[in-house]
Amino acid sequence: MAARRLVGQCPVCGNEFRVAKLNCHACGSSLEGDFELCKFCQLSPEQREFVEVFIASRGNIREVERVLGISYPTVRSRLDDVIRALGYQVQRQADAVDRKAVLEALDRGDITAEQALKKLRGEE
Repeated sequence: MAARRLVGQCPVCGNEFRVAKLNCHACGSSLEGDFELCKFCQLSPEQREFVEVFIASRGNIREVERVLGISYPTVRSRLDDVIRALGYQVQRQADAVDRKAVLEALDRGDITAEQALKKLRGEE
């Protein structure tokens, strides 16, 4: 019999599933208790596929785009979804620095090139 994939969330209420029994198919031993699933087990099948492609591509977003046939913004969005699903906060560089606004301020002469560079590097 083929092994089935573990489901991390309850399809009825959406809460986290927990493992109640572990079995060894080689010797027949079993262990019962209340076990947490790993964080990756809680990802949706689509998120797990994305993570697998991302890792196989060594984090190269262009390669992920090519393999999955999706755009750069979609890759970033899916990566952000995985980060959130793993329990981390998403910190986007775009939120920290509005590149267009910095370049426009530079163009108007409101800031110097040195100031613009510092802003773009997040030093100011």
